Amino acid sequence: MGSGRFLFSYEELLRRPKKTLNALPPLGWMGTGNLLGVFAKSAGSEIVGALPFPMKTLSALLLGASLSAHQLMAAASEAALRSALVFHAPFDTTADATFSKGDPRVYTAADRAKRANSTPGLPPVEDTRIVADAGRFGGALEFRRKIKPQVFYRGGENLGYQPKHWQGAVSFWLRLDPDRDLEPGYCDPVQFVGQAWNEGNLFVEFSKDHTPRHFRFAIMAVTRFWNPQNRKWEEMPEPERPMTAVHRPPFTRERWTHVLVTFAGINSGAADGRGTLYLDGRKQGDFSGWNHTFNWDVSQSALTVGLAYVGLIDDLAVFNRELNDAEAAALFALPRGVAGLPR
Repeated sequence: MGSGRFLFSYEELLRRPKKTLNALPPLGWMGTGNLLGVFAKSAGSEIVGALPFPMKTLSALLLGASLSAHQLMAAASEAALRSALVFHAPFDTTADATFSKGDPRVYTAADRAKRANSTPGLPPVEDTRIVADAGRFGGALEFRRKIKPQVFYRGGENLGYQPKHWQGAVSFWLRLDPDRDLEPGYCDPVQFVGQAWNEGNLFVEFSKDHTPRHFRFAIMAVTRFWNPQNRKWEEMPEPERPMTAVHRPPFTRERWTHVLVTFAGINSGAADGRGTLYLDGRKQGDFSGWNHTFNWDVSQSALTVGLAYVGLIDDLAVFNRELNDAEAAALFALPRGVAGLPR
């Protein structure tokens, strides 16, 4: 075992250049609780990092003593992602989640105002279905046409919800041509919603009046906090809306596009709320300085999927903390998707 003091946090180590990490000598280790400390000598100075490895992952890492520093950082990144995971629906054989902190079942309501009277399962097969081997990884969930029923999962623990200082991230893959496949009107592939729209929500959407359609990520707090004059969404200048937009998004029928949105500062009580949008592992835009106060009855909250959507969705995952740029790239590059994160 080695000894030393921790000089760099896990996040700081992830930001170190790959060439710098690979130049370090073989690493030693020391463990305490659920932390693995990694250190190396470089130009006479000890470099030490605290990595949040689950201890069951530790033995596998120790067997790979010849790992380069960069490889170890990659393993640390995957372990950290897994520890933050609260919900995962890979859509391989079912729409139910294979991992969840809450209810794993998918539900269908007659419309978005009637979730209290929902039933487990997807709408009829002529509307939605699981398509084996059609996904980015394994199967995929297909919305075959625009439908009125709402497909959703129970919220709360599945969203990593916190009544104060809530942060998190949502990851999924889409395959469609928005301008050819979507019908007129807004389309929201994913939403976080409470008992009513004006009590706070988070969503990604394709716009309704643009060619090509814009792709946007937005967080709407209780209406009085972000829109006290109750102006119409599309009539507000973009900088005055709590969102970020990609005006020429890369979606196509020919390949899958990865979407990641992250957020922080919800329910902080201050104007420090922020959100970030990534496509294919690269940051597209962000917004900050908003009071993101939600007024949810958490028992009525939901993760909705496929509102007015036509196309394929795969590998839906929710994390209980804001992810950084390096983790966004790592998530996009996972060869087996979220299912390949260490257990």
